[in-house]
Amino acid sequence: MLLTKSLKRVLSGFILSILVAAFVVTPSILGENLHWFDGPLPPLEISVNAQTPAGVEESQQNSGQETKNSQQGKSAEFKKEEQGLDIFKIITGALAGLVLFLYGVTRMAEGLEAIAGDRAKGLISKFTTNRYAGVATGTVATTILDSSSVTIIIVIAMVSAGLLSFVESLGVVLGSNIGTTIGAQIVAFKISEYAPIAMFVGLLLILLGKKERWKQIGLVTLGIGLLFFGLETIETAMEPFKDYKPFIKWMETLGNNTLLGAGVGALFTVLVQSSSATVAIIVTLASQGLISLPAGVALMLGAEVGTCADTLVATLGRDRPAVRTGVFHLLFNLVCAAVGILFASQLAALAQWISQLVGAGDDIARQIANAQLIFNVLGVMLAIAFLPWIARALERLIPDRQNQNRQTERVKG
Repeated sequence: MLLTKSLKRVLSGFILSILVAAFVVTPSILGENLHWFDGPLPPLEISVNAQTPAGVEESQQNSGQETKNSQQGKSAEFKKEEQGLDIFKIITGALAGLVLFLYGVTRMAEGLEAIAGDRAKGLISKFTTNRYAGVATGTVATTILDSSSVTIIIVIAMVSAGLLSFVESLGVVLGSNIGTTIGAQIVAFKISEYAPIAMFVGLLLILLGKKERWKQIGLVTLGIGLLFFGLETIETAMEPFKDYKPFIKWMETLGNNTLLGAGVGALFTVLVQSSSATVAIIVTLASQGLISLPAGVALMLGAEVGTCADTLVATLGRDRPAVRTGVFHLLFNLVCAAVGILFASQLAALAQWISQLVGAGDDIARQIANAQLIFNVLGVMLAIAFLPWIARALERLIPDRQNQNRQTERVKG
């Protein structure tokens, strides 16, 4: 089992490396062929046979020489700008930041699960008496564990063990979607400058902590520091793209084509196995001015779909109630993402308006984080009223094995 997980992570890292390389190199390759940027035009030579006065001819020659020099200067400046973009340095810097970020997320999740995993299970089992309490419980548990996938996997395991009913699990799944937005809100406040302090404190706790609990707290603190330090490294590596026209053009394409942007966001989320990680990177790049609000919203919608991959894997080999919980998570996110894609411009406008109200101004990073929060809250509000009917429909769609065997016997009889 451990070997399989290790191979899976290595394969995911290899694919991710290829994706990042393609993400960086492709715009520069396509830029020459597709004319995404306005390069200098060759000077237009016109042969004039008619005689012109000497003063006029001299003026025309001077004007033509100035135009030619200006065009040559622009061409040299453009070539200098193109040559100044060190693709290898950007790729290695972005990969280094991504490795630090994902390693920090993993260590933090391990520490949180060791500290609060049993408490989260107890919280989920105690406070799921109704769907509204389930939503609140899922929100709190996901905030504590900092991962909607971890929360839902715990819920699936509890449903499979009979500690939680299928109907009770639905509210927790909805709440986990709200809880996962807290991380993006924290990242949007740009506290990465304190990352080295968190890393140092975490390392001290791990090395000097006498009790296991202090070591786990140190692991969480170190993970938080690595997380934000990795984001800062990605931000620094991607900074040259601020004025790189092919990259800007590609971001505009993702913003204008919401479906394409959602597809890219979903693929990236499947590779890094965390929607929180995807949205955190989106928010970080937006703070650098590299991602616009429409493109950020599109990528965020895709991340909401991509996060279902882990929960679907967790349902393999489980009983039917646990499978229904995983299928509900997938269907809910797919339907919400489809609606979000249709109304992406309205969602972006609403996030922009609310950001203005709360004093965020024109901060694109805060606007994207607020768009994710609005999207998930509205989705939960719309779905929670229909949970009883959704539960019945899923029970008919995926019946228990005993009921299915009885129905088969009736048909044969």
